[in-house]
Amino acid sequence: MDDNWIESFREKLDEHYAWPALYTYKFIVPKGKEDEVKELFPFHPSTERNSRQGNYTSITVQLMMPSGEAVVEIYKKAALIEGIVAL
Repeated sequence: MDDNWIESFREKLDEHYAWPALYTYKFIVPKGKEDEVKELFPFHPSTERNSRQGNYTSITVQLMMPSGEAVVEIYKKAALIEGIVAL
């Protein structure tokens, strides 16, 4: 993740949300990587949906976040998961 992109994203989050706020994370991961994403949100339920051919899973999690910085920190951790796509 590029530092300029991160700073720009954080600014956009702060412009569009009044923290704390409910934030929705959406990720697509290769089959078998679902648990790695769920570990980012250990106490929050997630919604999963398999791709048509079953090679990928989309995972959606909604949770109350205290700040744009906290949102970005989750994305930084998620970026370490091989093959992940954040939406």
